[in-house]
Amino acid sequence: MKKNELSVEPKYYAMEIVKAVIIGLVISLVLVLGAAFIIKTFNIDTGAMPVINQIIRTVSILVACLLSLRRPGNGWLRGMIAGLVYSIFAYIVFSLLGGGFDFDITLLNNTVIGMAAGLASGIISMLIRRN
Repeated sequence: MKKNELSVEPKYYAMEIVKAVIIGLVISLVLVLGAAFIIKTFNIDTGAMPVINQIIRTVSILVACLLSLRRPGNGWLRGMIAGLVYSIFAYIVFSLLGGGFDFDITLLNNTVIGMAAGLASGIISMLIRRN
């Protein structure tokens, strides 16, 4: 294998997914802090919070996939897995920060949207890498 070729071994795919999840969580934490500052400063209605949270999650997954999914093949699957794992870890992190774990329809909603965002982000990532 040449020095600059990317390997397609499963362990490298797994490392890309782990990297995407970590990047996504860091981006989410930064964006949530920024959103909280903006909401507090400009007295934005709390009814907008679910929409803002979904936008933050989707942007975090997109940027994480764009930065970490570099190897060819199955971008949609790796993106979807990254979105699923990100959703699980984001739930745990933000529940710990919020002080409680609530198992309700919002968890299912966040997981499905995270997987869909990951799927789309993985496809976009592969299309960008190909060109």
